[in-house]
Amino acid sequence: MHARVLIYGALLAAGALALQVLDYQRFALGHFGEIYAFLIAASFLALGVAVGLRIASPPAPPFDGNPKAVAALGISARELEVLELIATGRTTQEIADRLGLSPNTVKTHVNRLFEKLEASKRIEAVQKARELGIVR
Repeated sequence: MHARVLIYGALLAAGALALQVLDYQRFALGHFGEIYAFLIAASFLALGVAVGLRIASPPAPPFDGNPKAVAALGISARELEVLELIATGRTTQEIADRLGLSPNTVKTHVNRLFEKLEASKRIEAVQKARELGIVR
């Protein structure tokens, strides 16, 4: 009994789908020009919004990374690169892959950063670096 109901239901759904497809084809053929004009207008609207957002938004001010604090702490250029990648949430392996270093070298740079920033965790180091204006 249940199988028969499921078969009839599937046939009715297929018939309803076929009628909807035929109705859509009739609509699309009857209003082709309007649909085409709408798609062009929507494309130009999206393009205008995208260009307007780029033109209207002011450029972000350049970030210099507080070179005085970097020099005072004795942070090397490579350690600064590692610190910036830590601030973006990268793992040791991801940092190593991105900079072409071994994970052990990255760990050495991280430990030196901990000493120089007087931190015991990555989040502390990033927080202190942000307070000093070294990273964003």
